[in-house]
Amino acid sequence: MDLGAHVTQLLQELIRFDTVNPPGNERPAQEHLAAQLDDAGFEVELAGAEPDRPNLVARLAGDAPGPALGFLGHVDTVLADPEAWARDPWSGDLADGFVWGRGAIDMKSQVAAEATAAIALAREGWRPARGELKVIAVADEETGGALGAQWLCEHHPDLVRCDFLLNEGGGPFIEFRGDRYYGVCCAEKGVYRFTVTTSGAAGHASVPMLGDNALLKMAPVLERLRAQPSYDLTDEPAEVLRRLGQDVDGDANRALMALNEEDPRLAILVQAMLGVSVTPTRIKASDKINVIPARAELQVDCRVPPGLDDDLVLRRIREVLGEDGYALEFSERVPGNRSPMQSELMDLIGRWIAREDAGAAVIPVQLPAFTDSRHFRAAFPDCIAYGFFPQRHQGFFDTWPLVHGADERIAVRDLELAARFYRDCARELLG
Repeated sequence: MDLGAHVTQLLQELIRFDTVNPPGNERPAQEHLAAQLDDAGFEVELAGAEPDRPNLVARLAGDAPGPALGFLGHVDTVLADPEAWARDPWSGDLADGFVWGRGAIDMKSQVAAEATAAIALAREGWRPARGELKVIAVADEETGGALGAQWLCEHHPDLVRCDFLLNEGGGPFIEFRGDRYYGVCCAEKGVYRFTVTTSGAAGHASVPMLGDNALLKMAPVLERLRAQPSYDLTDEPAEVLRRLGQDVDGDANRALMALNEEDPRLAILVQAMLGVSVTPTRIKASDKINVIPARAELQVDCRVPPGLDDDLVLRRIREVLGEDGYALEFSERVPGNRSPMQSELMDLIGRWIAREDAGAAVIPVQLPAFTDSRHFRAAFPDCIAYGFFPQRHQGFFDTWPLVHGADERIAVRDLELAARFYRDCARELLG
């Protein structure tokens, strides 16, 4: 089976299914995947909370007990504006060595590579010597996973239980001091979103001094949010800095400044891993243009590394905002999540990269955002879940701007590379 040709065609086909979420409508894409996996010999099940939004689980069991290896991906996507694209976002065009379309990176490419690897193994007669291989393609990741990974882990835990899990979140190479590194996502920040409220007194806007404008009271708060809290150096970003040759025995700020002098783009990436971050994203005041607002609300997206407690988070927020002049209320508190940086699976990834790209190394990273891995880590505490989709030709700084952006596309050579990795990983881990 020609892995490169198959994974390219499968990705093109998946992109042509419009699975923008909402509404998702993932069933046609899932049925397409299910037919191919079933034909290859997998036991396939579609299960979901809603008829039009099923999740797919395909299993290939071995003859002896052993670990379950899961290949996880989601088939829903965010919206695309065709007028902003050079090509139709749902064309799946193959041009200039790239497959174009919404989901080409996030993350129908990984779904296609994982499924292709699994199908190739099954068609050649391979079966796990021990344990089980699971291909898990879920719905609804882009809006939080309530109908997807979260639903599966809560309602069908035995169906999706894994000892090892590979998902999105890492893999594109970065270069530093002439060396190449492939990030393996071991941890994800949590979400502590909050609302800042300022209060005043309403009045007619034609007489400005008769009211007490709550929106003006928000101005100092916004100005303070130009700054970020002090850094709290947790294990994963500390390891990133060490592997990049930075001194982390002193303070994180000094290490970050030293990195910034050599590579400002890489410093921005590492900074996003360090401690609590606060980003204002929405503001609301008067409902009418001629009414002085008595209340103004500012919504802030706050990300928190795993291992930091609520009291520390609040202290870091107050450090930026000050203590007075506003009210603060959390709307979400979702802790960060992580898997160990050292494991059998990490060793396997490191060996594979060393064979494929001589002199390159893997590096554990923390994702500033989150993925469906958090649902598996919560449901199965012993599960080693990593984000890894290797990209040797399209690096991190080429890839990241295209995620959720216009002209999303993936290099065909990286599709084939990833499919080979998942094939080799299953063979080595399961025998």
